[in-house]
Amino acid sequence: QVQLVESGGGLVQAGDSLRLSCAASGRTFSTYAMGWFRQAPGKEREFVAAIRWIGGRTNYADSVKGRFTISKDNAKNTVYLQMNSLKPEDTAVYYCASSPTGGTVVAGYSYWGQGTQVTVSS
Repeated sequence: QVQLVESGGGLVQAGDSLRLSCAASGRTFSTYAMGWFRQAPGKEREFVAAIRWIGGRTNYADSVKGRFTISKDNAKNTVYLQMNSLKPEDTAVYYCASSPTGGTVVAGYSYWGQGTQVTVSS
């Protein structure tokens, strides 16, 4: 089992920045990649970004490329999502997840955090 706890969400204005954190504990040695997903009301959960636990290779959704940056601190078992130039359409609940295989598909991630709300006002 891997436990994930997100933090850092909030209410901001368009153009502002936020940094989300995801602290992992438990059987983290089984993790190949960590990802961030988001789900807006009435929409499917969608991929935002992912990072390989070893090596740090990253992958981003086209909608956030150039604005969001995923990073990690292996010593702290923590993954971050730096979100800049936020837009109202970024409003969603953001979830951290761990995967034994990586990728951009929800089904590829085994463990999920409880989510943190990000609201961007125009």
